[in-house]
Amino acid sequence: MKATSGLAKVPSLPRRAYVTFLGGNGDYWKGVVGLAKGLRKVKSAYPLVVAVLPDVPPEHRRIIAHQGCIVHEIQPVYPPENHQTQFAMAYYVINYSKLRIWEFVDYSKMIYLDSDIQVFENIDHLFDLPSGHLYAVMDCFCEKTWSHTPQYKIGYCQQCPNKVQWNEAKLGPKPSLYFNAGMFVYEPSLSTYHDLLNTLKVTPPTPFAEQDFLNMYFKDIYRPIPNIYNLVLAMLWRHQENVELEKVKVVHYCAVGSKPWRYTGEEENMDREDIKMLVKKWWDIYNDESLDYKKLISTHGGGEEAEAKIPVVPLSNGGIFHFISAPSAA
Repeated sequence: MKATSGLAKVPSLPRRAYVTFLGGNGDYWKGVVGLAKGLRKVKSAYPLVVAVLPDVPPEHRRIIAHQGCIVHEIQPVYPPENHQTQFAMAYYVINYSKLRIWEFVDYSKMIYLDSDIQVFENIDHLFDLPSGHLYAVMDCFCEKTWSHTPQYKIGYCQQCPNKVQWNEAKLGPKPSLYFNAGMFVYEPSLSTYHDLLNTLKVTPPTPFAEQDFLNMYFKDIYRPIPNIYNLVLAMLWRHQENVELEKVKVVHYCAVGSKPWRYTGEEENMDREDIKMLVKKWWDIYNDESLDYKKLISTHGGGEEAEAKIPVVPLSNGGIFHFISAPSAA
């Protein structure tokens, strides 16, 4: 009788990953480090890919690579020229570069997270949502940054649709559901990627830049998910009745003054006890050295440590990138 190995073949994980975006030489790399450590703390099975623009300094790339991230350099994407749009925040213009992540076709499904987001409970199960849709959390229209919209002007918000009714006779068709683009579940696709860029060329920019654009483009396949998967901090004072803070899995530090690595508590609403608690939770993860990714490379067979090479994976002109194996976030 022929001998057989007693080792069972271990099935490989589906091609899935988390992805975030980093540009410039500022301090958002700290957010990426915190996110990588947060995913490790909740024992995610999937890696964190970081789409970096060419202007991200080598030192910042080294830091995030040494936290186990996969670094992909992407080229900037800009809206059509000669526009007079006043973006809600001046730096939003560079966020169109996020469209490049649809080109990451080595992965069948990805979860995008802004670098000012922290994951406090495992959300790997979101990868199992039915394919063919884009999943994200509905946004709020009650902040002053939305003052250019009819929703803000009449007090209508999809977070409390019964408070102020949308009058179709006066205002036209009811607006489509609108999501916050700081977190979404999507499927990379070269055909979608090319269509996104072509559509952008003929689409006038709007104040919320790529978020408005993505909402327009994906309105027919968008499906809402609960706000526990992307708690925008303004919800705490705008729609507290819709928030169960003890159940929240993902926190988005996007309110003015809320970035943990810049936090002073001086800006409006930043002296709230729930905000202080959430900022502390972020720092607890960031400062936890036990969550650092450590990869030792033996040299000369003597067990000496050597600096790991940064796993940079640039995209080729054909839209295919060479995958470099990286650790899971666990």
